[in-house]
Amino acid sequence: MTHTRNTPASNTKSRPRRRAVRQKTTLPASGFVGRARRARENPMAVRPLRDGRYVVETDGGTYVVDTEADTCTCPDSAIRDAECKHLRRVRIEIADGLIPAPDERASVCAVCGGRTYVPRFESGPVLCDRHDHAPGDLVRDRETKSLLVVLRATGDRADRSRTESDRPVAEYETNADYGSHEPVFEAVYVDSVPLVEDVAELRAKKRYLFPASRLVPVESGFAREQVRRTLAGSLPGGESRTTQATLG
Repeated sequence: MTHTRNTPASNTKSRPRRRAVRQKTTLPASGFVGRARRARENPMAVRPLRDGRYVVETDGGTYVVDTEADTCTCPDSAIRDAECKHLRRVRIEIADGLIPAPDERASVCAVCGGRTYVPRFESGPVLCDRHDHAPGDLVRDRETKSLLVVLRATGDRADRSRTESDRPVAEYETNADYGSHEPVFEAVYVDSVPLVEDVAELRAKKRYLFPASRLVPVESGFAREQVRRTLAGSLPGGESRTTQATLG
C-alpha cells in the first residue's frame, strides 16, 4: 500500500487537484513494419474513458479510439477507413494488461494493493489473479497446512461475512493475521481422499469460510465440475448434506 507524503500546514487556500497526465511511451518495435511498427515506436499516451472508449495523445494530435466499433477520429481511420496506428496501439496495451478492456475498469487488489481490472459495474472487494481463487482450485490453509478445494467466492468481506453462529469471519482468532476487508471464499477440506472417487462421502463434508489470503494456491482446476457441484450439494435433484461450519 502506498501513502502520500505529509506536507506542512499552509494558510493559503488549497488548489484543486490536477489529474495526473500520463506520459507518452513507446513499445518494442523490432520485427514489425508499416502501421504495426508505427503503433509501437511512435510516442503515445493512452487513457481509458468511462464509456469504454480511449483517448490517445500523440505528438501530432489527440484522438478518440473505439475498439468495439473499430474506429478512431484520426484521418487515417475516419477518411481512409484504415486500421490506424492509434487503434492498433490501444489493442496492444489492452492485450499487454497496461489498460483495461472496454468492459472493464481499473481497481486495486484487496490483498496486495496491486492494480487489477474487473468488470466495469462489478461491486465489492477485488482480487488480482495472484490472490484470486476459482471454484475447483486446490489450495492449502496457511494455519492448518491442510488441503482444501474451493467451492465459491461468497462476494462478501471478512468483516461482513458471517458463519452459521452469526459471527463475522474476521473475528475468529485464526483469522487475526488476515485483512478484515478481504473477500471470503467457501471451501472444503479434502484431506487425502482423491476427488475423482468417493463423491458421496465427500459430499457430507462441512463447508468453511476463509479470508482470501489465508488460502495458498496449489493447483488450478483440480476438481472436476461434477465433483465440485456434488461437494456444494448443487447437483440437479440432489439434496445438500453439507453445512456451514465455523472457524477456530
